[in-house]
Amino acid sequence: MTATTTVEPRKSAEPAGPRRRTPTRTRVQHALQYVLMVLLALFCVVPFAWVVFTAVDADGGPTVGLPAFTLDNFVRFFTDGDTPRLFLNSVIVSFAATALNLACGVFGAYGLSRYRFRGRRTFMFAILLIRVIPPPATIVALYLLMVKMHLDDSYLGLILVEAASALPITLWLLKGTIDAVPFELEEAAWLDGCTRFSAVRRIVLPLVGPGMGAAAMLTFMAVWGDFLTPLVLLQSPDLYPLSIGLFRAFTAFNQVDWGVLAASSVVYTVPPAVLYVFLRRHLMHSNLSGAIKS
Repeated sequence: MTATTTVEPRKSAEPAGPRRRTPTRTRVQHALQYVLMVLLALFCVVPFAWVVFTAVDADGGPTVGLPAFTLDNFVRFFTDGDTPRLFLNSVIVSFAATALNLACGVFGAYGLSRYRFRGRRTFMFAILLIRVIPPPATIVALYLLMVKMHLDDSYLGLILVEAASALPITLWLLKGTIDAVPFELEEAAWLDGCTRFSAVRRIVLPLVGPGMGAAAMLTFMAVWGDFLTPLVLLQSPDLYPLSIGLFRAFTAFNQVDWGVLAASSVVYTVPPAVLYVFLRRHLMHSNLSGAIKS
């Protein structure tokens, strides 16, 4: 006779009790977090709102208010004798320094990526160490060097300094992108009769386009927004970029023209924004994974 076992029915789960309410202390913490976020957002948004509203306000002033809409401030910016020249100076210096930076960065990064030599890792970190030093700590020595080379108060001197200042980041960024390009592709191009330079031009450069786009964006932003370097190296007002022009307009002894000043600020933000729109895909797809490899 076989023994039979009875299986007791599984007890149904007890119905969940009423949901506990959030303690008062937690609600207060959440409320304080939201208040803090709103205050931080206002702290960031209000200056931009003042710039935009004052730029299109016929009676613009140092306070934020509903504008009496007009475009006269922008018309005066482009028709005044000084502000278009300041804007043109910024464009010349920024684009020239970016082009020179990329030209030097591509060849330097290619050499650091493809050639093996003793102390290469130390050399790479020494290059990066240059960016760790605050610019004000070296600006006096840099000015004396430019004076000795007779490059002070000139486009050329400012362009060289700006391009060299952004070169460490460009080298690290482009070295990582070139490391990701298989060396076998260049060897195949050599077998087809290409020289090393033509192989770089036809094989490497098209593949590192995203990295070059990211480097161009970072360099242009750094040069366009630089204030200290042109302030120290330039003495002629005809060579000043727009960053110094905005500062001089704000610190003038006579009455400040808030409308033109705000319109200048709006125009000052347009080139970096336009460049970012064209290069944003390169910024997202640039290969940074190999930037710390050696």
